[in-house]
Amino acid sequence: MSTKPIIAVVGATGAQGGGLVRAILADPEKRFAVRAINRNPESEKGAALAAQGVSVVAGDADRPETLGPAFAGAHGAFIVTNFWEHMSAPRELAQAAALARATGKAGVQHVVWSTLEDTRKDFPLGTKLPTLGGHYNVPHFDAKGEADAVFAAEAGPTSYLLAAFYWENFIFFGQGPRRGEDGKLVLALPLGGQKLPGIAAADIGGAALGIFHRGAAAVGQSFGVAGEVPSGEEMAGSFSRALGEPVAFRDVPFATARAYGYPGADDMANMFEYQQLLGPAFLQARSPELTRSLYPATQDLDAWLAANAKRVPIG
Repeated sequence: MSTKPIIAVVGATGAQGGGLVRAILADPEKRFAVRAINRNPESEKGAALAAQGVSVVAGDADRPETLGPAFAGAHGAFIVTNFWEHMSAPRELAQAAALARATGKAGVQHVVWSTLEDTRKDFPLGTKLPTLGGHYNVPHFDAKGEADAVFAAEAGPTSYLLAAFYWENFIFFGQGPRRGEDGKLVLALPLGGQKLPGIAAADIGGAALGIFHRGAAAVGQSFGVAGEVPSGEEMAGSFSRALGEPVAFRDVPFATARAYGYPGADDMANMFEYQQLLGPAFLQARSPELTRSLYPATQDLDAWLAANAKRVPIG
């Protein structure tokens, strides 16, 4: 049995948690052992982790009674929730609260909670942004931000990690360049003239490991991560270089983006508008320099596209 401090990772088969698992395994100093918490340890993804020497245990944020054994004996815990799995902010809040309380009861000494802003603190409902679901401006932000208070009061000592726009959204949310009727490529995003902090999802896990390495000095602090903070035109330039043909940028009105019709389009459009409304404060909360101090291999958009451009669907 390993005597190294154990980091228990929620979402170990997902983007952020999976990145942390890989970073722990690749750490040349091997400072931590990793435990993956999975609803179904016998799943194909769970088995793949076990084959890499990862301890995989059962735990389900929708069943709080399963979480105590999952965190027992762990030195640290990485907590992330996935709004997009079910698209219910109340459910995400309940999951986050259950995970927070379980780390506190288990005596976990350092929690890294992957959170986001509660936009309602900056813009109360009905002021600047269209209200969604009766209680939220940006549901996939607000529930996480609301859960911060539970982590502060009931979790183990906590560091707060604020992620940025995933470069992978260009693949999975269909937000990459599209070819117009004239055959030319256009990158269309609702930025409102704002720059957009972005990061590769796996690099968030690498940054989380850097926070664990800082130990007690990181408790209570917020770490906003980004690989780069480009403008729309700069992102189009990165795509032009990666694809070998010109890509123009078009700034889409927020109302147009809200009406796109795909599940969560209104949430995503409100997210972009929130970032534009908050302006420099949002940009300053996410620092590429800080991120690289935590994880030097953090990719900017050019580096990410060098490895992933062929995965971006071009409409």
